[in-house]
Amino acid sequence: MKIAKVTPLVMSMPWRDLVFVKLETDDGLVGIGECRPLNRTETLLGYLNESASRYVLGENPFNIEKLYHRMVREDFGRAGEVVMTGIALIEMACWDIVGKALNQPVYQLLGGAVRDKIKAYANGWYRTERTPEAFHAAAKKVIDKGYKALKFDPFGAGFYELEPAEKRQVVALVEAVRDAIGPDTQIMLEMHGRFSPVQAAEIIKELAPYGLAWAEEPVPPENLAALKLVKDATMHLGVPIATGERMHTPFEYRELFDLKCTDIIQVDITHYGGILNSKKLAATAESHYMLMAPHNVGGPGSTAAALHLAACTDNFKVQEFFNDFADEYVMDAAPGVPPVVDGYFALPEGPGLGIEINEALIAEHPYQAEKHFNLFKDDWHKRENKSSH
Repeated sequence: MKIAKVTPLVMSMPWRDLVFVKLETDDGLVGIGECRPLNRTETLLGYLNESASRYVLGENPFNIEKLYHRMVREDFGRAGEVVMTGIALIEMACWDIVGKALNQPVYQLLGGAVRDKIKAYANGWYRTERTPEAFHAAAKKVIDKGYKALKFDPFGAGFYELEPAEKRQVVALVEAVRDAIGPDTQIMLEMHGRFSPVQAAEIIKELAPYGLAWAEEPVPPENLAALKLVKDATMHLGVPIATGERMHTPFEYRELFDLKCTDIIQVDITHYGGILNSKKLAATAESHYMLMAPHNVGGPGSTAAALHLAACTDNFKVQEFFNDFADEYVMDAAPGVPPVVDGYFALPEGPGLGIEINEALIAEHPYQAEKHFNLFKDDWHKRENKSSH
């Protein structure tokens, strides 16, 4: 069996692109990978175009380790976000093919299920005015849909520090959400790498009484020693620190483990070289008594990959999901992902990743080159396609 064709497909929404890769073998099997590129769609497409003929075409899709290591090493330059995303697209599609060839779901090929359902948390639900009343009403809708956990960023366009009035508004938003969801639903506090260490620690301390399941990326991701300062300053509060979505190689994570600066690993499978690489990372995290909660801002392909990893990973915690509250039609681009029911996904069914691509729907939402999603502008949380300035 050989890979005979590599086809990238782009599906655009007002605030994000999804890039699908369709691998076709010489005996008729089709595998799918998918990611949400970080404002670098054309760069990713360029990398895929260059690497397909060099590494992928003519290769046996069962040789996943060989493909991964060639794509990391043989270009000689250090692999980063774009390269690891391109590798992940190919890797996920290869797993899809392997599962279909063997008539097995991917998680069965990675050790088998360790759970019979997968806890989810909602994101993208607060596309509303930034007031306590609006956030309260939006959070109620999340609970009405059965979720037991939700995540949000209450900080507006904040960067490094907030003015006193802004801090009071943040507290009011978190208080409103907690009031709406009651004491038993988890709040994941999204900080998007906004703050200096001292400001991050102060904010976590102020919001800890509202019961935080974690504080996510409190400082920018480049300086893990700064993250260690935050963890040390807030350890006594019992609020776990979570990070990892903007870390793309095992070598970046090595420093994180050495510093013991986090509690929950948020690897993004689609930016970290794929499923097997993430499974290896989970094993390392487990040896440090850390949990895994994969980042996922994608559609059906990235969600399917995350669910297969969750199914067979003992230290998995909870899975992020956007598409019940943001661009719900996206899941129809590759049907087969189980829905969230009463806060949980069922285990994926069917061989491979369990999805089949709908190219007609993808074509109805063509690439929009002018789009730019900027987390440091006012009203970014509404996820509308407006100027980034």
